[in-house]
Amino acid sequence: MAEVSRASGPRTALLALRRWQESDLAPFAELNADPETMEFFPAPLTRAESDDLVRRIEATIDAEGYGFWAVERRSDARFIGMVGLSPVRFAVHFAPTVEIGWRLARPYWGRGYATEAATASLAFGFEELGMDEIVSFTSLSNTRSAAVMARIGMHRDPSEDFDHPRIPVGHPLRRHQLWRLRSNEWAEGAAPRAPAGGEARDARR
Repeated sequence: MAEVSRASGPRTALLALRRWQESDLAPFAELNADPETMEFFPAPLTRAESDDLVRRIEATIDAEGYGFWAVERRSDARFIGMVGLSPVRFAVHFAPTVEIGWRLARPYWGRGYATEAATASLAFGFEELGMDEIVSFTSLSNTRSAAVMARIGMHRDPSEDFDHPRIPVGHPLRRHQLWRLRSNEWAEGAAPRAPAGGEARDARR
């Protein structure tokens, strides 16, 4: 099992999921301003919006003991993006629940980092925090992220697809697919403990 602490997230063979630092703000803003990275969001973020997102994430970690952690590559302490867990705070049929998500800078796509960090985050949620279920969701067209969701053992019922209430009516990204994983499925080993190998491009959220 991944090494964990309440102050930070899990540590894996290659990555550390940790609290945010001032030095993360500039590279995170660059990530959030990249149109390709933000392809499945309504729009890239300004620097002010990106910084505000970090403040809100840190507030969630303070309140809940988990959140979207900053991800640092252990070999060189380089910030590569965010991965983690967050309460679902908008009105949808599957709430209240907790989502798992990831958003990595493009130079770090295709190296297995999203799968490795997401798998460790699932372990943290189920084994350390005792969560009953963790979900993930993305637009119907985001096949890269859907592949990661499948890879970490989540499953989808297309009848549960939904319109994201924070995306305007008529927007091409409004329709979302929902993926789920329950604690008993994790405990029974239905979700594979993914190795740190290469994978398809995996830079959602």
